[in-house]
Amino acid sequence: MKKIHLIGIGMIAVAILLFIQVAGDTSTYATFKDATQVDKKVKVAGQLAKDKEIVYDPEVDPNYTSFYMRDAQGEERKIVLLAAKPQDFELSEQLVLTGKMDGDTFVATDMLTKCPSKYKDEEVYIKSEKKS
Repeated sequence: MKKIHLIGIGMIAVAILLFIQVAGDTSTYATFKDATQVDKKVKVAGQLAKDKEIVYDPEVDPNYTSFYMRDAQGEERKIVLLAAKPQDFELSEQLVLTGKMDGDTFVATDMLTKCPSKYKDEEVYIKSEKKS
């Protein structure tokens, strides 16, 4: 077999492995109730419970943040994020967490925040000219 054929077969094998890995990561959103029923990572979308305590002390552990979140069904759970607290985290409209349940606590390894649009509360005025 020629060297170019071996390289081609290797590249095809790598492409298939990458496709399988990416396909396994495209999950749908779950609720906390769904997350308690499976023993794998899921994505849970919800809103930060702003009336509850947020714990982040970078001097003790810079990769530990805990807070409470309400999912789409309104169920509230404690979240432990194994990462630093994102900037403007408290201003976020929605959170998407990737992780799994550990008892009554959702342990997240990744978090995306949806921040409010800076144009949301502003009205855009269009100046029109009078034609005579």
